[in-house]
Amino acid sequence: MLTNNLDQISKVLLIDKPKDWTSFDVVKKIRGLVKKKHSIKKIKVGHSGTLDPLATGLLVVCIGNKTKEIRNLEILEKEYVATIKLGCTTDSFDGEMPEKEHKTYSHLSEEDIVKVLSDFYGSIQQIPPIFSAIKVKGERLYKKARRGEKNIELKKRRVTILDIRLEVINLPLVRFKVKCSKGTYIRSLAHDIGQKLNCGAYLYQLRRVSVGQYNIKNAQSINDILDSL
Repeated sequence: MLTNNLDQISKVLLIDKPKDWTSFDVVKKIRGLVKKKHSIKKIKVGHSGTLDPLATGLLVVCIGNKTKEIRNLEILEKEYVATIKLGCTTDSFDGEMPEKEHKTYSHLSEEDIVKVLSDFYGSIQQIPPIFSAIKVKGERLYKKARRGEKNIELKKRRVTILDIRLEVINLPLVRFKVKCSKGTYIRSLAHDIGQKLNCGAYLYQLRRVSVGQYNIKNAQSINDILDSL
């Protein structure tokens, strides 16, 4: 491919990832569209931070020479709107696995919930979900989890919650906005909030609304990107 053609194709796209798509699904779709539109055999396409399949929202996708910027994009702070469900947990910390360990939550007040949310502000330690893409001894954790392996030792990670604010309470659902550092698992945050409330919780819904200076307001749906390629 000629250099000037590659420069023309290279860009950063803001995609509103739909539910049930993996981040790789989005990258694969865009790569295929770029190759077809520009009649090329190869093109580098990548993203700056994975969103779980059940999550929606902003996925920053880089094409061509812009993939060199991914490392800088990965370290940017991220902001999410998260909804957790109180009164039960799941093994995956989200809705992928069945609910279990049901407990009462009706005694909780708004003040109780706000207080617990504020306890997570700042530098915290969290254990990643066992259903995650982290590698242990060369294998993704979620593969071990789906085989039913037990006693997998997970190391705590230090992350930073830059801001966390309650938005809506409609028990058993609680919605809040959180801004956090790279590497933060919102599923783990949801689980830990539930533990601190002594009723359990899991991540019911998640939407990423910003990555650094990039905002979901400027994102396109996967069906509307062809003209931007």
